[in-house]
Amino acid sequence: MSLVFPHTFVPWFRSVAPYIHAYRGETFVVGMPGELVAAGKLNAFVQDLSILHAMGIKIVLVHGFRPQVNEQLAAKGQTPQYSHGHRITDELALDCAEEAAGQLRFQIEAAFSQGLPNTPMANATVRVVSGNFLTARPVGIVDGVDFQHSGVVRKVDAAAIQRAIDSGAVVLLSPFGFSPTGEAFNLTMEDVATNTAIALQADKLLFVCEIAGVREDPADPESAIDTELALADAERMLAGLSDPVQPTEIAFYLRHCVRACQAGVERSHILPFAVDGALLQEVYTHDGIGTMVVDEKLESLREANSDDIGGIITLIEPLERDGTLVKRSRTEIERDIDLYTVIEHDGVIFGCAALYPYVEARTGEMAALTVSPAVQGQGDGDRILKRIEQNARAQGLSSIFVLTTRTKHWFIKRGFNPVDPEWLPEERKRKYNWDRRAQVLVKKLA
Repeated sequence: MSLVFPHTFVPWFRSVAPYIHAYRGETFVVGMPGELVAAGKLNAFVQDLSILHAMGIKIVLVHGFRPQVNEQLAAKGQTPQYSHGHRITDELALDCAEEAAGQLRFQIEAAFSQGLPNTPMANATVRVVSGNFLTARPVGIVDGVDFQHSGVVRKVDAAAIQRAIDSGAVVLLSPFGFSPTGEAFNLTMEDVATNTAIALQADKLLFVCEIAGVREDPADPESAIDTELALADAERMLAGLSDPVQPTEIAFYLRHCVRACQAGVERSHILPFAVDGALLQEVYTHDGIGTMVVDEKLESLREANSDDIGGIITLIEPLERDGTLVKRSRTEIERDIDLYTVIEHDGVIFGCAALYPYVEARTGEMAALTVSPAVQGQGDGDRILKRIEQNARAQGLSSIFVLTTRTKHWFIKRGFNPVDPEWLPEERKRKYNWDRRAQVLVKKLA
């Protein structure tokens, strides 16, 4: 029997809550290669998908079947044929693909039907809907190679899929499409997932695949994973990479992520199925575990508005409780919201500070400087301080000051100097709490 420790569980669950609120009602298209199933990861992966579904996320799951088709071909004494990184689907390969797809759909539906006690699927009711949602056309003949029954997506019936996910079902798509004459074509999971995400204008496209993500140095397999990649940077990276053949090549999934973002999908992700719970970590933690491609950086430093009041209160309340910050009422924050600067990432406030100007004294107080523990050490405090300094200069102030009881050395390292509380502007001195004995530190602005 596992133990739940409130001192760790409660803060963690509260840290996840903003993402639960932010993603409720959003649409995620998830691409799952057949290698995930072959690796024995299906049940755990479906459990994680069911948790997303329970949190109000609308899910379209697209499965692949490369290893399963190859297994069927090997059983029939045939060798898979590829060209340009795509399968050549002859009549036998098409039969094997149809057989593999049927078996996989059965396994996936069975996994979603689990409900054993003491598992993540307990009390879950997830209905899976499949159908002929895809119209396809043949790849045709490329450089003299006839791809026969291999195809590409021509059209996605987005309206029908939307009705299904709006009803609460998970839509399961196999990589098959049909022509208006009823001919079947073998598609790729990546092509289906990307086109479906584009057609639905999904909020996320997630490939849970064989690689850990995009590395900061693609040539160095030991370099760190780039957790957030701007679309422009991803486009430049792709331009320097050769056309991919194997799913383990960085460009194999990255090109689909780029195409989706170019076509209006807000975020595209590459994350490893080898890591247990990778999907939950990617969706519900600040930095995720894989690579997210975005049209622009999701983290923004900006002036606050009324929509940020709740996020600011959530951020500063723990520091008010332990005495690090002076207690501020919601009314005060609402009144002063125009004085606040915030750092926002993906709709969640992770840092804030306010600048209260004392124009006659040509100085200003920086108050409520707070950075979430989840992102401390990443330079957000310095970025906020720099923005506050810029705002102070723009208002003609020659210095800024802070009152602190616990973070004196952080400010001293950044150019602040201690002064006597008598230095304070008269208006601020009248409100100084002599019992709290906060230290006053001042920084002159060049």
